[in-house]
Amino acid sequence: MTSAEIRQSFFDFFAQRGHTIVPSAPLLPSSPGLLFTNAGMNQFVPIFLGEAEPRVSQWAGARPARDTRAADTQKCIRAGGKHNDLEDVGFDTYHHTFFEMLGNWSFGDYFKADSLRWGWELLTQVWGIPAKRLFATIYAPDKAQGDPADFDQEAYDIWAEIFKNAGLDPALHIVHGGKKDNFWMMGETGPCGPCSELHFNLLPDDDEAAGRALVNRDSPRCIEIWNHVFIQFNANADGSFAPLAAKHVDTGMGFERVAGLYATTRGFTDFTAEPSNYAADLFAPLFAEIAARSGKHYAGTVPARRDHLSEQEQIDVAFRVLADHARCLTCAIADGIMPGNEGRNYVIRRILRRGILYGAKLGLKTGFFEKLVAPVVASLGPVFKEVAEQEKIICRIIRSEEESFGRTLERGLTLFNRAAGNAEAQAAPHAESAHAKKLSGEAAFELYDTYGFPLDMTQLLATERGLSVDTQKFEALMEQQRERARAAQKKEIVVAATEGSETGTANAAALTPTRFVGYTQLDASATLVELIRSEGAKKADTTAATYLVFDQSPFYAEMGGQVGDTGKVTIGKETLRITDTVKDGNDRHLHRIHTDDTAAADALTVGNSATLSVDAEARAAITRHHTAAHLVHWALRQVLGPHVRQAGSSNTTQRLRFDFSHFEAMRPEELREVERLVNARILENAEVQAYETEFDKKPADTLAFFGDKYGHIVRVVDTGGFSRELCGGTHVTRTGEIGLIKLVGESAIAAGTRRIEAVAGQAAYDLVATEEAALRALCARLGASPSDALARLDALLDTQKELERKLKSFSQKAAAGLADELTAKAQPLDAANAAAEPTAALKRVIAVVEVESPEALRTLGSQVLAKLGEGVVQLGAAFGEKATVVAFCSPAAIAAGYQAGKLVAALSAQIGGKGGGKPDFAMGGGAVSDRWHSWRASL
Repeated sequence: MTSAEIRQSFFDFFAQRGHTIVPSAPLLPSSPGLLFTNAGMNQFVPIFLGEAEPRVSQWAGARPARDTRAADTQKCIRAGGKHNDLEDVGFDTYHHTFFEMLGNWSFGDYFKADSLRWGWELLTQVWGIPAKRLFATIYAPDKAQGDPADFDQEAYDIWAEIFKNAGLDPALHIVHGGKKDNFWMMGETGPCGPCSELHFNLLPDDDEAAGRALVNRDSPRCIEIWNHVFIQFNANADGSFAPLAAKHVDTGMGFERVAGLYATTRGFTDFTAEPSNYAADLFAPLFAEIAARSGKHYAGTVPARRDHLSEQEQIDVAFRVLADHARCLTCAIADGIMPGNEGRNYVIRRILRRGILYGAKLGLKTGFFEKLVAPVVASLGPVFKEVAEQEKIICRIIRSEEESFGRTLERGLTLFNRAAGNAEAQAAPHAESAHAKKLSGEAAFELYDTYGFPLDMTQLLATERGLSVDTQKFEALMEQQRERARAAQKKEIVVAATEGSETGTANAAALTPTRFVGYTQLDASATLVELIRSEGAKKADTTAATYLVFDQSPFYAEMGGQVGDTGKVTIGKETLRITDTVKDGNDRHLHRIHTDDTAAADALTVGNSATLSVDAEARAAITRHHTAAHLVHWALRQVLGPHVRQAGSSNTTQRLRFDFSHFEAMRPEELREVERLVNARILENAEVQAYETEFDKKPADTLAFFGDKYGHIVRVVDTGGFSRELCGGTHVTRTGEIGLIKLVGESAIAAGTRRIEAVAGQAAYDLVATEEAALRALCARLGASPSDALARLDALLDTQKELERKLKSFSQKAAAGLADELTAKAQPLDAANAAAEPTAALKRVIAVVEVESPEALRTLGSQVLAKLGEGVVQLGAAFGEKATVVAFCSPAAIAAGYQAGKLVAALSAQIGGKGGGKPDFAMGGGAVSDRWHSWRASL
């Protein structure tokens, strides 16, 4: 069987047993606690927690079957956090940063008996693994170690029956394991339960005792092939374990491992060869591409250590690294995880740079990595459609990163080799161990800070040279850099709303979240709950402020990029202006009172009735910009690709700012297309609907943003059916209310993050009117109509260039004449202060001249020296309030002891300035002052 046939046979087996074949979840996880999707169970966690019901409808494209049974192949990355295999990739044949996990799931349906029997049936009867080579592990708690729960008698009995029916001794083929190997927990508390693993004896001899001895011993000749987790308990905070109302099954099997073993053993029949995941045909196209580009061949060797590798071992490690990393990067980028400077994005950048480094070891030049995308797409595209659909954008992103890192790689390697050489030289006389030979922390930090080498990359290079890295010094330098960054940040002061107030009392009722009624009304009656005095409730706000808290409010509190509402509040006979609305940590809306009204606010009493009124005009302007931001997001994904994800936003009365993930500057035609698409949707006057629903029941194409904490109930904003996002902000009811949108700028704000600024509604009309007035004024000055203005301006610019060319020609002729004039006035060089060398043939020119620029002064000096032959030239010129001096020394003058750098330094000091340079040329200057005039008069 091919790898694809193995995968499909897994699907077919479980589909025949009533399982829904569901799509893989994206590698960008929905859980804020994960860097990447790292296991098949990640997308099913809400079901295990009882927060969601399994429904076929939630899996788009799934074939209808039972809601309580599912099977899939899940894309996984383990390259950070608790599960990190990155440093092991390449040095063995079974670790990967990216892999597929085959799994089947029962949500309160079948349990241990069906799960284990089906597992046995698939492995032995469908795939043909010899039964004699399989061993099962079951949970047997070590009470002395405090292991939870009881011996898994149920699993033991099932396995005993299976092995007996196969004519095998259960005592040999069932292995007991404690909590470390055979008890799965989601966390310190929550769903958990025993697990049962199937281990595969890959020794050349199928001796059962020898195979059993290697179970759970980290031997590549006896490995876990399938794990069956039985989620049947809840771990409580007090350390007890309570049975779950519904029991679940969660299984996982490494696809590359199965495919590699099938290939290595010739269909599970020949166990003489060393097992290798990389023997699977999944990697063959990648190896072929790498071999073709490098001229090297893959021999499958595995190093016994990580330093002093043989040439072939280095080649084979590099082949495995490149094949693995190409798959990881292609699939990660396809799921919207792009190389960057923070979090998971930085991990992806590290993986790419590690791959580029290993490519350099094979002699591959910058730009090769992009070529590895096509073989990945050919292999995985038929299964993961997003990989094939985004091949072009994946290539562009990798190309951009390669070019960026490629520019510094060679210089960084030069620095590393120099620092490594110094470390070896210093350690050589008195140290033999690698730990005594240390690359300096300063060098490691410079490689990181200047050349973009992650620390682990430097450690990898160092290990190959038998060196360690002074990580303690590296971390100290990193902390100094963090301190500098923190010192540069503005102080953030947040109101402590739970501290009570000067008037009123802070009681439990006062801390109740404010009921927001502003989605449907701009005026509301309310009761004053609390009056707060604070040094500021917004970032970088250090001014004293007074805030009012009400039981309910139509005022939107700043959140999700939307600014807080303004307006007024009437309490009794007092009407106070509200200049801003923010939230505290208890979800209370804090209404900031205008400074001039604080005296009146002092007289307010908690419990008073109030009438709140939002500034309708300001709210309308804000909602236009907020809805326009959603349309911009939609249009960016249409124009640039689905990798675009919101990275921040700001929506005010005057503008919108939208930050998004993208790897390069947008082209003018792309910006125009985004603007055109948005305005086309505005003209359609599409309906904008907002409604609340359960998080797991939101439409499948609704955009949610990683890092945002969503509760059980979420608010969906659906714009015309083409844009759906989770959003708590306020919006227009139809897109036509926006009126018009104009993009006013696009820029980079960080690596991999861009920013668009735009105006909508009245602000857009005002911008158009302003720019139209400027255009008409320009046309009047040019004497042309708007349609002819550009041609007229181009003609004027062409005329200007021609005049500048002629002027430059005249200037050059004048300079040549001036050079001749100065050369004619040359004097013999006085060697009184020079070395004792004959200087009779050397001449000197020193003068103050009039030229148009310092560059022209430099050119003139060079011309004079060329005409002079051998000697020294010193020239000065004034440019407004500044003076510039230059000096040139010929080789003979330098040999005679003259140096341009020293001459300029002395002359610059003489006129009150600074300067210096090389022996043959130097430049400096100072102010046009009395010193300058005195020096000029002395010539």
